[in-house]
Amino acid sequence: MSGNLRTFVLMAAMTALVMAMGYLVGGRGGAVFALIFAGAGNLWAWWNSDKAVLRQQGAMLVSRQDAPELVEMVAALAQRAGLPMPKVYVLATEQPNAFATGRNPENAAVAVTQGIMRVLSRDELAGVIAHELAHIKHRDTLIMTVTATMAGAIAMLGNMLMFSSMFGGRDDQRGGGLAGILAMIFAPMAAGLVQMAISRSREYEADRIGAEICGQPMALAGALAKISRAAGQIVNIPAEKNPAAASMFIINPLHALRMDRLFATHPATEERIARLQAMAGRGGYSHSRIPSAGGRDGGPWGGK
Repeated sequence: MSGNLRTFVLMAAMTALVMAMGYLVGGRGGAVFALIFAGAGNLWAWWNSDKAVLRQQGAMLVSRQDAPELVEMVAALAQRAGLPMPKVYVLATEQPNAFATGRNPENAAVAVTQGIMRVLSRDELAGVIAHELAHIKHRDTLIMTVTATMAGAIAMLGNMLMFSSMFGGRDDQRGGGLAGILAMIFAPMAAGLVQMAISRSREYEADRIGAEICGQPMALAGALAKISRAAGQIVNIPAEKNPAAASMFIINPLHALRMDRLFATHPATEERIARLQAMAGRGGYSHSRIPSAGGRDGGPWGGK
């Protein structure tokens, strides 16, 4: 299924879910209102969801003057992947993580946290960026970003419907306040399940393609292990405030104690690492490591 078709199916599923919520609380009139809401939301998400996610996460655009080594690394890997140069953003959080966004390769962005540049070695960071470029190459970023935006909107609508039904809403055969409470509980849950179904196979494929782009499966495997350990120890405040966007990150950024992990969108890190180890064992990679722009093999992050 192509990326655009998957996005259409996702939007249709989200729209049906919103309409069901509207009907629970407001009958036919509520369903019509919800359809209008969903239609406007889908159009907005198609064109603006990437900007909204970057803004929610506090992303800062950087140039070659601001972060020459990072931007040069992204440029070199994008060239290997046969992609236009994406915009590069840095997130002001110490949790090591990264994500990509954009409705197509021509309007894409790669975002990395300050923490990831402190924790990872140069080769490991190259593996992470290559993973994100794989998402861009296969147009996963559109469906990831639209899903995050619509899931967040559905969760917000669920809360609105709960309060509406509890304080003066309908009180007929659909259950009045109970319907609103059910909408609040099950709508975000259903959105999370949609994200989970979409995300797991996508992450395995991005790991595989990313390893091919950077030429070092074990570097990406090492990065996944480090990020996974840190994600449960360092809180990512913007991600916690916008949990619907968790599926976009290379590793789930939500804290280990959150109930959101019940609906984790990522496959087990151990399984991802095992697959990359198997790739490394097979060998046959044509790409060498990305050299440092300054000629320093250790790179600016010094990392181990």
